[in-house]
Amino acid sequence: MTSDQRSAIARKAALKRAGIPSATHYGRVHIGGTAIPCAVLEDGRRVVVQRHVVGLLTGNQKGGLDRYFAATNIAPYVPAKFAGVSLDDAAIVFEAEGQKAHGYEGEDIVDICRMYLQARKADVLLPNQIQLAERAEIIVLSLAKLGITALIDEATGYQEVRDRRALQALLDKYLRQEHAAWAKRFPDEFYREMFRLRGWSYPTPGGSRPGVVGIYTNDLVYERLAPGLLQELESRNPKTDAGHRKTKHHQWMTADVGDPALANHIHAVMGMMRAAESWDQFMRLMDRAYPKKGQQIPLLID
Repeated sequence: MTSDQRSAIARKAALKRAGIPSATHYGRVHIGGTAIPCAVLEDGRRVVVQRHVVGLLTGNQKGGLDRYFAATNIAPYVPAKFAGVSLDDAAIVFEAEGQKAHGYEGEDIVDICRMYLQARKADVLLPNQIQLAERAEIIVLSLAKLGITALIDEATGYQEVRDRRALQALLDKYLRQEHAAWAKRFPDEFYREMFRLRGWSYPTPGGSRPGVVGIYTNDLVYERLAPGLLQELESRNPKTDAGHRKTKHHQWMTADVGDPALANHIHAVMGMMRAAESWDQFMRLMDRAYPKKGQQIPLLID
């Protein structure tokens, strides 16, 4: 491991010992036309990064929300969670990729917006607060649309179809509907390095390759290039009754997305092959750099 990798692991362990929860999933949620970072913590809480909550409401990520809550006319409507405390103190501290981060629960955004909407309804807003209430309304309406869509998807089971369609759209960018003419895609070095790491003579006396080479190729390339890619290839390029495929998998890759992605991946794999001294070491590097979907990433230990 590099010194940076060791430092990141040490920081992560220190935060863990301090009782700070870790983020297990990351992403960006689009609210009111703005994309803000979000995460799910190991205890199940959904959080958004603190400074982006400020930016979402005010359009400016600098500074905190405290000054907006300090106005006396707003005080009766401040959410109970934030009443009488600094918003920094009310923030959730969590670990994200070895760094300490601060955020608020997703539901806090709704409560903060409701504060301005209630104050507007009571007609107590100051002129410089009116735009904040207007922004809060946009955010709440945006969340309401997202919420009802998610509820309907969950109630009808469409969320599974939605996820499959999103994956299918990705695979369609990589794969052709009809195969292309054969062209060499795997450099000889790819197999030469594979043979070296396995301790095999290259080339074999008869020029053929062990049957397991195809299994290794699927594992190293197609299973790691995109989620579900190998399964889709096997569906579009099935085996004949004799147990052979009429075409090579790479003949189904699209020219604009699939071929460049395949070439880049193959050369990245060859780079790790050249760096490795054994097959086991190489596979540890692969599992770290290009894990398969659902695979637990191993720690690299000197």
